[in-house]
Amino acid sequence: MEIKQLEYRRVKVRGHFDHSKELNVLPRSPVDPEREAGEAGKISTSGESGPNVIKPFYCTDLGITILVNRGYVPKDKIRPETRIKGQVTENVDLVGVMRLTEQRKPFVPPNNVETNRWHYRDLEAMAKVTGVEEIFIDAVLDSTIPGGNEHMYGLCAATSYMWYAKFIKRIAL
Repeated sequence: MEIKQLEYRRVKVRGHFDHSKELNVLPRSPVDPEREAGEAGKISTSGESGPNVIKPFYCTDLGITILVNRGYVPKDKIRPETRIKGQVTENVDLVGVMRLTEQRKPFVPPNNVETNRWHYRDLEAMAKVTGVEEIFIDAVLDSTIPGGNEHMYGLCAATSYMWYAKFIKRIAL
């Protein structure tokens, strides 16, 4: 299948991260589906922000390197040395949801490669900067590495459920 036909599909890969080429997509907020369900309809936010951390991931079975969204970290954990436990070097099994390039929305600033400030997912530019294939997955909760990124990967689960509900179950959202 072509990569474009795989968007929102779950994939499983085995390999290891390249911690030397981390990308930060920001600003992002932590996603907590339980808290958000309790606050539905409110016009307030937690005020917390930080980046989603994107890392190259060498797939040992496929012989290629892809990009993996490891998820949200708070601003005080933006530097990799503040997340030492998450900087694993051994091979890991990872499950993620395939994603494609995002179109830049109005009022969203352009990505700044020089300062590593990414505001939207531009696979061509991200792949060029990191030297990887133009393949991107959002890791799911079960692939979380303790001591690394602290968010629950709730966005992946929520997005996957909404896609499933809308296109498979045909529920009006």
